[in-house]
Amino acid sequence: MEVRHPVIGRPLAEMRSKGYIPPMTDGEKGGSSETRRKRLLFRAQRRGFKEVDLIFGTFAARELAGLDEAGLAQLEALLDAPDQQVFSWLKGEAPVPAPFDTPVFAKLKALCKRKNPTWNV
Repeated sequence: MEVRHPVIGRPLAEMRSKGYIPPMTDGEKGGSSETRRKRLLFRAQRRGFKEVDLIFGTFAARELAGLDEAGLAQLEALLDAPDQQVFSWLKGEAPVPAPFDTPVFAKLKALCKRKNPTWNV
């Protein structure tokens, strides 16, 4: 049976073969919201594309504790998307696909539009 990502719809096996970090399963979440948040913070800070690392890392440091389950799922879906695509959405160079045009994405974009921003490193 082919398992697909719940938001992106692509097969997980395909995503793993391209080096994407797969979404967390219930077993990996450990049943703990705190564990899930720690894993998401780690993933947000270490995507491999410096600009996106800074954006997601800063967002996670500021907002992660206040996200509800829906917000965590939206962030996780964005973390599963390819860096270059997310970066082009944030810069406004490409339209944001409907599954990713969420309140969490709006907060990420607002973070990028700040005047004189500081970034967590």
